[in-house]
Amino acid sequence: MTSRNLVKLFINTLLVGGVTTAIIGLLVQWPKLQSYFVHFEIVNMVSAIIWLFAMGLLFSVISQLGFFAYLTIHRFGLGIFKSPSLWNAVQVVLILFALFDLIYLRYTNFAKSGDSILPFIVPALLLVVVGLVTAWLKSKQTNREAFIPALFFMIVVTLVEWVPVLRENAKNWFYTMVFALLACNAYQIIILHKLNAKSKQERQQRASQKASRPPNPSKKKTEKRSL
Repeated sequence: MTSRNLVKLFINTLLVGGVTTAIIGLLVQWPKLQSYFVHFEIVNMVSAIIWLFAMGLLFSVISQLGFFAYLTIHRFGLGIFKSPSLWNAVQVVLILFALFDLIYLRYTNFAKSGDSILPFIVPALLLVVVGLVTAWLKSKQTNREAFIPALFFMIVVTLVEWVPVLRENAKNWFYTMVFALLACNAYQIIILHKLNAKSKQERQQRASQKASRPPNPSKKKTEKRSL
């Protein structure tokens, strides 16, 4: 990927994270922020939106770190297992293991006596649904082999990025962060092959332009007189 497209990916992902967090944050924290909008308190309204947008930028950076980390891990996995099908099978096992941990560990750590396990299944279902849709779109735009890696990234990597909030079980940021991460991760995995193709095309255009330029006339070498 060219540096130009890399910067474009970085900035666009920042915007996706900031806008998503601002929208979801307003919905999730509406009971706290409602008075600002009802009484039309401009300063507090703007401050709340800017604060949520800034948090979205932070979530976006976390997402991008996870994205490039997974690209490295994916290459290592292909090199270690020597077979894409075997590496995909390992990723499927890790997906199932991660989903089980998400449900079981949260239930054992945060559930009170008599609580149903169903509310603890909802976050896992959210990851699965968004992951399946994103992986389907990715495989449709590229090839079938991209389905499992995209699904692994959307579920396992998002779950790892989500750990700070999961540990604290912070209700205000629980769904705000995961929606921002899912939006950023989905954007990056969907747009990656397009930016790579665009970068390849730009390199070819530069190479053809360079080849079509007339050669520079050779400069005559001047001999120095010996002293």
